[in-house]
Amino acid sequence: MNKHIVIIGNGISGITCARHVRKMSDASITVISGESEHFFSRTALMYIYMGHMQYEHTKPYEDFFWGKNRIELQKKYVTRVDSKNKTLQFSDGGSMNYDTLVLATGSKPNRFGWKGQDLKGVQGLYHLQDLEAMEENSKGITHAVIVGGGLIGIEMAEMLRSRNIGVSLLVREKNYWDNVLPPEEAQMIGRHICEHHVDLRLETELAEIIGNSNEKVKSIITKTGDEIPCQFVGLTVGVSPNIDFLKDSEIETQRGILINKYFETNVTDVYAIGDCAQFNNPLPDRKPIEQVWYTGRMHGETLAKTLCGKRTAYQPGHWFNSAKFFDIEYQTYGTVNTTLNDDEETFYWEHRSDKICFRAVFDKSNRQLIGINGFGMRLRHDVIDRWLTEKRNMDYVMQHLADANFDPEFYEPYEKEIISKYNQEFNTELQPAKKSWKRILNLIVQNT
Repeated sequence: MNKHIVIIGNGISGITCARHVRKMSDASITVISGESEHFFSRTALMYIYMGHMQYEHTKPYEDFFWGKNRIELQKKYVTRVDSKNKTLQFSDGGSMNYDTLVLATGSKPNRFGWKGQDLKGVQGLYHLQDLEAMEENSKGITHAVIVGGGLIGIEMAEMLRSRNIGVSLLVREKNYWDNVLPPEEAQMIGRHICEHHVDLRLETELAEIIGNSNEKVKSIITKTGDEIPCQFVGLTVGVSPNIDFLKDSEIETQRGILINKYFETNVTDVYAIGDCAQFNNPLPDRKPIEQVWYTGRMHGETLAKTLCGKRTAYQPGHWFNSAKFFDIEYQTYGTVNTTLNDDEETFYWEHRSDKICFRAVFDKSNRQLIGINGFGMRLRHDVIDRWLTEKRNMDYVMQHLADANFDPEFYEPYEKEIISKYNQEFNTELQPAKKSWKRILNLIVQNT
């Protein structure tokens, strides 16, 4: 293969694509990013601020890796794509030609035109530059306001609290993240946030950010007229695909760059993957834009096959996501909606500690498993993924729940308590399945 593949974006999607193309071909590969010289773990940014890691620790590959694998890295900003002439224009006035272009430009924090949003001390948290700005903007402050109840907002709250900075978290919904979580889980996480001394203000929206004579934030005003003094405002009201530089190109966009199941755009030899890509015909129970680390990795790996001559459609399997809310880890598998559909039923168990819970959603007619939420307990992805694929019913899931326990030796098991509650609710008399040596051996083999 004698062609030049240019990838814009050095996040998980772009770098995975580059690595897998290199494994399968001798193509010339260039990765362009204006954010950083090398690929780093974006999810680790918070731990740099909290002092647990340094930037060097977030780079999965040594700096020599790229030269050794003949992947050229360029730290530049692309301002224009000329798809007719297959040319990229850079902010420094330079340009580059390509044979194949992969757009993996990720996301940018949303801003909704609030008065004062451009004051000093007001920012989002997505890029490496945002972390650098947060270091500067939070020096010597006593109180911060975070606007938005998503995952980035809770990360920012934990970061600030690690330095004993007071935090008010404004959430416009009735419960924290209740556009994603069912009410019980949302309320449990809300209580946990308050336990970490965060001033959680539900059903509260930002109206205006007030500055001082030095054009630095000094307070915010809510839509109900309350004023909260602060020296820092975190805007974490979601992200949008980073595609502004494509506005004068022939590449079709809506919210993101429109693609088919092969990641092909409307322009020949131009593809899009990761946060910036929008499927024009999304798969059942999947969103048009998938802004999750593991799907970005799958995007890159799948596209690499197509670029190397084996045209491959995206088949992601069952939905999965994970996150952390201060001390509580969260995992979700399959489909767990905020409210039940008419043909669905649910089982929910919550531990007396108020920090651990388990939910299963299943088909009302045949009791087939549809999705699982786990909070404060680690579950085995491979086991639950297999249950979903095999279309196991709830009785089977309950009886074999111990197989999904990721920490069976070092943590308190909850299976008996969960099964007991299930028996009470559904008038069954299930008991945990006895582990046979064959099943134990299979589990060992699957996880080695």
